Amino acid sequence: MAKPKRPPIQPHWWSKTLAGCVLGFSLALALMGLFAWLGPGGIEAPNKVQFNMWLVPVIWMAVFAFVYLFRTGLRAWLWLGAANVAAFSALLVARLILEGG
Repeated sequence: MAKPKRPPIQPHWWSKTLAGCVLGFSLALALMGLFAWLGPGGIEAPNKVQFNMWLVPVIWMAVFAFVYLFRTGLRAWLWLGAANVAAFSALLVARLILEGG
């Protein structure tokens, strides 16, 4: 009985890795900013800085781990790029509304 052939390593892993590294980091920063502005106590909450600092690597590594579930590197770039645009747009809107201008 012949062994089933394993699919070859796809060449997309470099582009997926770069997408997770670059766009995952910027997405983590945007989500951390949203939490800083919209989270408990708002932007002026005491002792929130340390939590926000540790929130970035948790989100970044989660995105970095799940980026390999995309079928191709292009899809990873497109989806993470769209998520970044949405997150930074939401951050801009939140800042404008909460700053009052």
